[in-house]
Amino acid sequence: MERPGFFFCICPDSALMRDWMEKELLATPAASAGQGASGLMNGLLPSSSSAPDIQTFWADEGLDRRFWDALTLLGMDGRQRVLIVRSAHLLPADVWKKLSAALATPRPGVLPVFCLECPWEKGQPKLPAHIAKLKCLAFAEKQKWQWRSPGLEARTLRQYLQREAAALGLRMAPEALNTLSEMLIPDASAIRGVLEQLSLASEGGSVDVALVRQMTEFTPDAVIFDFIRQLENGKAGAVWKTLLREGDGGESLLFPLLTLMAREARMLWQMNAGEKVFVPQYVENEKRRLATKLGFSGLAEVFEALAAAEFSVKSGARSPLQAMEALVARLTLIFGASSQSH
Repeated sequence: MERPGFFFCICPDSALMRDWMEKELLATPAASAGQGASGLMNGLLPSSSSAPDIQTFWADEGLDRRFWDALTLLGMDGRQRVLIVRSAHLLPADVWKKLSAALATPRPGVLPVFCLECPWEKGQPKLPAHIAKLKCLAFAEKQKWQWRSPGLEARTLRQYLQREAAALGLRMAPEALNTLSEMLIPDASAIRGVLEQLSLASEGGSVDVALVRQMTEFTPDAVIFDFIRQLENGKAGAVWKTLLREGDGGESLLFPLLTLMAREARMLWQMNAGEKVFVPQYVENEKRRLATKLGFSGLAEVFEALAAAEFSVKSGARSPLQAMEALVARLTLIFGASSQSH
């Protein structure tokens, strides 16, 4: 594969994206061969006795003169220059117009890498319209100068969890693995954080379900799925106890809860509509029963409650803590009523 003039990485999970760039995009041919890399991107960086000059820029801070000089001016040391622009989907249309024009001129010693870290929907990234229409993006797709990944999903989380646990030397009991697969947010950084804590807490790398449950008391990323399960089962007492255990009263859980609860409600809606949905086998029957109990009317109430909580914070009507308490109270009533009516 020819060395690209520029490159796009399109993935909502920053940790997965960094891993891929380090192992594939930024590895020199010699390093890749020594590490047994896949070879997909092997050779993009030229062989050299010196490491590439990697510079990182953040789109929300704007692209200042340092970036434009690094992109357009020749270097004096002969080193390959890699310019990584994080959260590049946040750059405004006029900046992208300027970038697209600059990228039309080949610069062999410079590799600009644009990280589009926007969410995905229906298997495609939700790119801003001014980016989706860029000629440089279409050209990169044609030349295969891009890497795309939707990040971790329900069907891939378990496999990723197993692989990362093995890399840390952890031996996971099946029930512990099932519990973690259901509880953890599909985010590579969060998963690694939990696994690293389990590695420190385990005896000889052995992890059982009791240790996993113990860790949820100290790891908000792990708490959230347990919290959602308590809500769905109508266990109001357990829900409020979980919030009381959080040092901030559960305020930090609000936006993760909004995101994951919306995803959960969409999945339950699809089940009721007879659509094909991937659900881990060990919880599928439970989810289908819940979808039937709530029905479309109950799920509509869930969506309404989530939207109201988000709007109340963004409009300044409520603090995150107040919105969290109101949301939990409303969801507890919705799921509690569902449990009592069946």
